[in-house]
Amino acid sequence: MSSEIDVLVLGGAGVDTIVHVPELPVPFADSHMIRPGIVTRAGQSGDFVALATSALGLRTHHVDMLGDDPEGDLVRALHREHGIALTAVPQPLGTKRAVNLVGPDGRRLSLYDATRSAETDRLPEDMLRELAAASRHAHVVITQPCAHALPVLREAGITISTDLHDWDGSDPYHETFAHQADLVFLSCTALADPERTMRRITERGRARTVVATAGAEGAYLLTDGELTHVPAAPPPAPVVDSNGAGDAFAAAYLHAWLHAAPPHHCALHGTVAGAYACTVPSTRTESIGPEQLRAGVAELERARPSGGQGCPPL
Repeated sequence: MSSEIDVLVLGGAGVDTIVHVPELPVPFADSHMIRPGIVTRAGQSGDFVALATSALGLRTHHVDMLGDDPEGDLVRALHREHGIALTAVPQPLGTKRAVNLVGPDGRRLSLYDATRSAETDRLPEDMLRELAAASRHAHVVITQPCAHALPVLREAGITISTDLHDWDGSDPYHETFAHQADLVFLSCTALADPERTMRRITERGRARTVVATAGAEGAYLLTDGELTHVPAAPPPAPVVDSNGAGDAFAAAYLHAWLHAAPPHHCALHGTVAGAYACTVPSTRTESIGPEQLRAGVAELERARPSGGQGCPPL
């Protein structure tokens, strides 16, 4: 069967309630007046990746468990609005939800509702096999129950990427994803030794490329044993929120990667998309388009030598 789907996104569908706070950590007080208000909207990690890959022209299909509840309705409406195919497996415990506290500088603290999944949750294997057979690539979010889908995807023979987010390098839950993916994204935020963690992923798993994002410091790219630094792209507008920046980076990297671009060029795409995402308020769901991404990458290439830079101390 020829590929009908460019990117099959597994997991990470849910709803966030955005609360702007005066600072992080939140000062203790009886109450705080919140402006510009409290907003609940659809969009968690898998939703953001699906939105971003679709906005860049990749044929995208999203699969996850959703409840028959108002949160699930918001997720379904988001996908309909953006024309993204969605396969929703019933989740009796309800749709994933979280509260994001957002500070004035755009940093966030996410509080996830851990009651919306169970160890026994599974995505139907027959459905996964059918979708995988029609797909070029799968991006697997680390939410339950996606780890159980990895063997089915491997059997189908398609490439796999994952994002470990703020992994500390030791939590065993993340290792299954890290070692089964061909391409691994993660954040430097909680890593005591990012380079050591990146190299351990390639030594113990399948990945030949690992990308560690470092916010305003850019990203670190480990591919075929060589570590390089990719400086951050300048944001096109004031930074208002970092929510979704890592998902935007991963989606833009995948867009370039699926068009056979070399790893450093893929990482440039990621930095441009990540910087753009930081200028979008967390109350909105908006992704960079292909023309703006292409222009941003071209500007970076004019300003910097190709091939990456030697790494500053990690």
